Amino acid sequence: MHYVYLLKLRDNSYYTGSTNDVKKRLAKHNKGDVLATKGKRPVELIFYCAFPTKKKALEFEKYLKNGSGQAFRNKHLI
Repeated sequence: MHYVYLLKLRDNSYYTGSTNDVKKRLAKHNKGDVLATKGKRPVELIFYCAFPTKKKALEFEKYLKNGSGQAFRNKHLI
């Protein structure tokens, strides 16, 4: 399985990512190993969902990062 996840960052912004292991990826974010979130720790996992293929997960991640996907995120996921 592949997952798309949302993090709430210390500055109250959001980070969207994908992974095949949510637990390990969250640990990397909180350890400071991810450049995009390193200065905004601690991070809080607020949502994740599973997809049967990496391709589907990446498509949904890309959607959540565009304007209409951000509106969907704000209305339904956070």
